[in-house]
Amino acid sequence: MKKHIDHNAATYGPQQYKNFTGAMDSFFRTECPQIGGKLTRRALVQSLVEMVGHFYPETSHLRPGQIHWTTIDSKARGGYGHKISEAPLTSVIIDLVRLDDVKERAEGKKLREMKKEAVARIFKQSFEQGGCMTQAEVAILLKISAPTVGRYSREWEQEHGGLLPRRGTIHDMGPTLTHKKEIVRKLFLEGKTVGQVQRETNHSPQAIHRYIQAFKQVLLCLRKGLTVKETSYATKMTQRLVKEYQKLVEQYGKENQYLKALLQEVEKSSKSD
Repeated sequence: MKKHIDHNAATYGPQQYKNFTGAMDSFFRTECPQIGGKLTRRALVQSLVEMVGHFYPETSHLRPGQIHWTTIDSKARGGYGHKISEAPLTSVIIDLVRLDDVKERAEGKKLREMKKEAVARIFKQSFEQGGCMTQAEVAILLKISAPTVGRYSREWEQEHGGLLPRRGTIHDMGPTLTHKKEIVRKLFLEGKTVGQVQRETNHSPQAIHRYIQAFKQVLLCLRKGLTVKETSYATKMTQRLVKEYQKLVEQYGKENQYLKALLQEVEKSSKSD
């Protein structure tokens, strides 16, 4: 019996190797022997198989108008100095064209409004699936310019009182403080909690607390009479960033009780130090 089993294993066992996994294992073993032994290759091959499944999924289940897209993972570290080649990527499926688009267009809906809604939809759908798109990506998909995407995004945010999960917003990038301004306004002008702000701005509690701390630091330095350059040095922020926070302090400082309470807290903390 054992001899029969050994014969079957010898005859049919190698057939299990004749697939994509086996081909990759053979490639790494012959072409990249420096990678390591069998266990290392097995782990690497398994990871690659999972990535192929993630980035090249079956498309038969896609509805008309949907598209498969690869973008930055929303959990990636943002900020200047981080190369795109070093960022983790993920795969998302978005509704490039909705089934209702034809109907709404036939009923006279303006193309500009449809594009604005498409911009917001793409950003939100990507973020809901763990992705984080840039304005340039959405511009490519919709065949419009990146500045137009930015303009549509700002208009949508003003109309709906919230922030779209763009990469510049989520990963704290870009030349403006639009998202920081909105967060500071909700916290100190409207008196909302961190949890409320988190839900309304698609930011993590850690990011919100970071903005609070930065705002407090700039507020304290300005109250002590430090210049923008001195504040920049003390807080390790760029002078541009300090100036933006300074604008927020000047804009909100005269009109709400929450910021006055924060100012008292900051001054009390400063004296105790």
